[in-house]
Amino acid sequence: MADGETLGPDARLIDVVLDESIGRSTPDVEHERAVAIFDLLEENRFRVVGDEASGPYKLSLSIVEGRLVFDVTREDGEKVATHILALGPFRRIIKDYYMICDSYYEAIKMSTPGQIETIDMARRGVHNEGSQTLMDRLAGKVEMDFDTARRLFTLVCVLHWRG
Repeated sequence: MADGETLGPDARLIDVVLDESIGRSTPDVEHERAVAIFDLLEENRFRVVGDEASGPYKLSLSIVEGRLVFDVTREDGEKVATHILALGPFRRIIKDYYMICDSYYEAIKMSTPGQIETIDMARRGVHNEGSQTLMDRLAGKVEMDFDTARRLFTLVCVLHWRG
């Protein structure tokens, strides 16, 4: 779903938990994770397809046996759905995203504003590709808007990098 406007007011995430077994990463990655979770909880459009109640939801993200696991529950912990995705379609995108992010963080330290802007545009392009891939892989299972997919893709990257 490209437009979250057709989702009801409860079609949202109220909590997101990342698998703690991933440990901690670099300060830059941890900052990205914290900002993505904060932004995601502040504003998101998310609904499990076929769920009559349509939220609000809690989401737990993990990687188990090389697969991305989305565990969705209600506020009270009642299970709504578990969706398991192969990581294969994401591997190249995540690798490219991290390479560009590394370049971006280095550029911030010693490049011109024009160079930083060019790298940032490339970073956003790869991030958009990953976000669209996530939406495509969850099509028919979860409805969300593109901004929600972007924030979730950031969290998938953190899980994948450390998982």
